[in-house]
Amino acid sequence: MRANTPFLALALAFAAASPSLAAPCSNTGVGYDDWKPRMAGEARAAGVGERGIAALMGTSYSKATISADRGQKSYKYSLEKFMQVRGAETIVAQGRKRKAQNPGFYRSLEQSYGVPAGVLIAIHGMETGFGRDTGNTNVISAISTLAFDCRRSEYFTGHLLAALVLVDRGVITTASTGAKHGEIGHTQFLPGSVLAYGVDGNGDGHIDLNTQADALASTANFLRGKGWVPGAGYQKGEPNFAVLKEWNAASVYQQSLAIMGSRIDR
Repeated sequence: MRANTPFLALALAFAAASPSLAAPCSNTGVGYDDWKPRMAGEARAAGVGERGIAALMGTSYSKATISADRGQKSYKYSLEKFMQVRGAETIVAQGRKRKAQNPGFYRSLEQSYGVPAGVLIAIHGMETGFGRDTGNTNVISAISTLAFDCRRSEYFTGHLLAALVLVDRGVITTASTGAKHGEIGHTQFLPGSVLAYGVDGNGDGHIDLNTQADALASTANFLRGKGWVPGAGYQKGEPNFAVLKEWNAASVYQQSLAIMGSRIDR
């Protein structure tokens, strides 16, 4: 799969430009089963194949996803509290060890994408504790639930269409699991980001973000694609700090990544 595929842009444009055709959203689970065939019609119009359509029709409304979506609190913390809650000291300590154990791998990523090891390692640690907790929620059900939910329906409709294409292509399956919002793998990519920036980092001919090499290469590719400038700084006020905003919209998250990345790379 090539980076920067035009499909996600097409899917998002379709969802945004066709409000009269859009399947209705809901703030509860009522009507979900009636919504699925209408959403399937949109998906077919956007180019989704029958494997993807079958995956959509096999989904169920995820109460766990909605509960998680309504209950995000840590981003309201101060920077100091946020870093404490997210285990920044542990991430830095373990991150330094990981870099020392496999310097050639991280060096190759920086040579290819221009992103230093500290940033990638900080993201890896923050997102899943270095792959220890990638989530156990069904990806397709989580994403379809959020596309059905009115709060961010348009945004997640694009990711749902992307997820269904990933099923068509065999990158994920109906059994694939991830975090509560449908994020996938070691660094928690939403399906649209897998489609646009996923790369085969270990050379086995398959993109699998549940493998570290693919996940970190894809993360570096994402940051480079969002404008990362090789060799430029990434602390607050420096050129690449703006790219960290593309990874996560919360200012405490961005600042934490910058601080931890710098400490890992010392």
